[in-house]
Amino acid sequence: MPYLDVNDTTLYYEDEGTGPALLFLHGWGTSGRTWGAQQAGFVTNHRVVTVDWRGCGRSARPARGNTIAGVVSDLVALIGALRLDRPVVIGSSVGGAFATELAVRHPELIGGVVSVDGPAYWPSSGPQAELLDDLRRDRAGTVAGWVPGWYAPGTASALIDWTVRQILDSGVYIDDHQAAAPDYDPRPTLPGLRVPIHYIHGELDVPIPLEVARTCAALTPGAEVTVIAGSGHMPHQERPTEFNTALRTALARMARAGAAPATS
Repeated sequence: MPYLDVNDTTLYYEDEGTGPALLFLHGWGTSGRTWGAQQAGFVTNHRVVTVDWRGCGRSARPARGNTIAGVVSDLVALIGALRLDRPVVIGSSVGGAFATELAVRHPELIGGVVSVDGPAYWPSSGPQAELLDDLRRDRAGTVAGWVPGWYAPGTASALIDWTVRQILDSGVYIDDHQAAAPDYDPRPTLPGLRVPIHYIHGELDVPIPLEVARTCAALTPGAEVTVIAGSGHMPHQERPTEFNTALRTALARMARAGAAPATS
């Protein structure tokens, strides 16, 4: 199995296909498995890389480094070790924050960002401390009660249950991301972003409402928002066909702008 030792941890990744590189980043507590429909949909024309970032999935669970800076440092090492040629980085939820910060701190390494229902500044407006207290007191019950609200009504219970299991299987140290979220606000950096970014957002996302993507796009030169109708917080899983079409369109726009390799 493909593992990579970076910094103070070990990351599991999958690397398949040839062509313009795409690097997929999952959300809080899940894994690269959440991108199964995208791996199947893009591997024939792209080099598709998924990674379980530290503390999640099949990667190691270190007690330290579970910060945006720590994950971004891991991603820089991964891009270098795999010799990825300016990949477009697609990040779901907090993965969107990782992708955005990678673009801010290392624009020379990537060809573009697609933020999928990224939280951006939104956690600073909510009761984050209450969530952390609940996780510490009753982790299983809190996750089981919270995750169904990520998805649109009518989502298969099997998908929701699978997400709950993945999060519970991840280490408690990933809660550091929740603790730091209220202090994170990318808005001041977006007007000067040197990497193209596109926002894809579920129409019915409750945890991170659509206005967040629209606010961020309005601040980012050339950015646009694609809304996935009928989807909640995880459109790549809930509406994979519509999501893949939206992603192909975003990649094509980046290619036309000369910022990323062409896509079919």
